[in-house]
Amino acid sequence: MPIDDLQQSAQKIAGFLSTLNKLGGMRLRYRISAGDGAVHEDGSAAPQLCVELAGPDVPLVIQHNGELLRALETIAAQILRLDQREQDLISFDADNFKALQLQQLRMTAETAAEKVRSSGIPYAFPPMNSRDRRQMHMAFRGIEGVETASSGEGPDRFLAVYPEGKSHLPVTPPAKPRSFERGGGRDRRR
Repeated sequence: MPIDDLQQSAQKIAGFLSTLNKLGGMRLRYRISAGDGAVHEDGSAAPQLCVELAGPDVPLVIQHNGELLRALETIAAQILRLDQREQDLISFDADNFKALQLQQLRMTAETAAEKVRSSGIPYAFPPMNSRDRRQMHMAFRGIEGVETASSGEGPDRFLAVYPEGKSHLPVTPPAKPRSFERGGGRDRRR
């Protein structure tokens, strides 16, 4: 469902960002623009509101793989009362972070696809959230000779890449990273 009143929604986001700057001590400039309501090739809606961040605190926003950038996007979607499936109707970016990330995803997809095509063995990515899995699925679109599927449950859900027409092959779930025991700030695995 599209955002009904783009101007009012943009004002709400601007108010949120202004408060973040004032109360959070952030130094961010922002430009909010309305999209054209286009639809991506997969049938999903293109962002209707695009927020471009600039200013001295942009490095804080994009560090740690853009966690804060995504968090701001999620909070804005909640302010607008968007359903979880509609969160793609709003997009935040800073320093062209998303375009660079998309380029990196495509290179990762090409590398994994080549590995699967040459070996004939499925490849499993580490568990990731639904938004990241969707982006990975999209990165594999147009790559010939492979197909993707999500497997696993909850926080262990991961993306698997199969040779084309062979999604019935078993895939080894990715290994879970070993965790550190808490206490004393030391690694107690020794």
